[in-house]
Amino acid sequence: MADEKSPTSVDAAALDALEVRLGQVEGYLHVDEKRGVVAELERQSVAPGFWDDADAARATMARLAAAKDDVDGLAHARARLEDARTALELGQEMGDDDLLAEAASTAAQVEHDLGELELSSWFTDDLDHGDAIVTITPGQGGLEAQDWCEMLFRMYLRYCDRRGWGVTVNDAPVGEVIGLDRATFTVTGHNAYGMLRAEQGVHRLVRISPTDAQKRRQTTFAGVEVLPVLPDDIEVDIDPKDLRIDVYHSTGHGGQGVNTTDSAVRITHLPTGTVVTCQNERSQLQNKAFAMKILRSRLYEQEKAKRDAEIEKLRGPKTDIGFGNQIRSYVLYPYQLVKDLRTGVETGNVESVLDQGDLDKFVFAYHRWVVGEAAE
Repeated sequence: MADEKSPTSVDAAALDALEVRLGQVEGYLHVDEKRGVVAELERQSVAPGFWDDADAARATMARLAAAKDDVDGLAHARARLEDARTALELGQEMGDDDLLAEAASTAAQVEHDLGELELSSWFTDDLDHGDAIVTITPGQGGLEAQDWCEMLFRMYLRYCDRRGWGVTVNDAPVGEVIGLDRATFTVTGHNAYGMLRAEQGVHRLVRISPTDAQKRRQTTFAGVEVLPVLPDDIEVDIDPKDLRIDVYHSTGHGGQGVNTTDSAVRITHLPTGTVVTCQNERSQLQNKAFAMKILRSRLYEQEKAKRDAEIEKLRGPKTDIGFGNQIRSYVLYPYQLVKDLRTGVETGNVESVLDQGDLDKFVFAYHRWVVGEAAE
């Protein structure tokens, strides 16, 4: 993943502050307890018959990997911090600019690592650590909104690439003239759902219209939905009688042969009116399996939202309504600015966001904001 440009200098006070923050993160993550968890899970993983139940074994290995990531991450951060102290002390003693620059660069890496570990500590739901299903839907703005949908789609693909996550495109039919009619894709990677749920909401684009001969300014909207990929052990009751399954001719950017058969699948859940589609796989069977996975996640989230709404009724209305559903504005004209309306984080480097997928500053700030809201 691409890093921010490192600072050119650091001092002992800054390293002391990182030392304090490192101790706090160790507390957040209960690192001593996790070392015990790692030892126990490693013991289980080498026991005879461990793989007799393959699903249970994979779940155990996933827990082991997550716990080891935190323990090893903290160990590496502490080692890097000591390297930064050594480089700073030697650089100051010898007047060596290269060593001082190395100290600053290493300290910046420690700060980045602590940010990642802090983020992981805020994810308390097991689903946060798993995979995500992202759907982008054009909103107001006509053809411009379809173009904006494709711009966001490409932005998220680049962001996933920066973080080393895998992406499977499930559904991305082209628009009537430009852009995409919608885009649905599955993201596979550690903390993918936890991080990407920061992106759920309405995204607003302001620019000179590329399709307007008079070059007028246009405001366009697109909605982003982020769902968790549900583990097999989470049950969602779906009666086959409640489903209408239609097959139709694929129209997306599928591979060779995809567009030659009626392999695309649309599933409608009749009681709720929920519709999911998938058309980017080669076979109707694969598309149906992906569509059912998305449907399970969507129905799960709908039921969870109902429960959350009942809890909010009991809590009473919040005094600060906030910014509503519009979470972020991307302004390309008359000036350049990307601003998150929840956290206030902004940047004038629009290209780094839209073209390079540099979203970490917004994602991290969102989760800090959520933790702060919950603490009030």
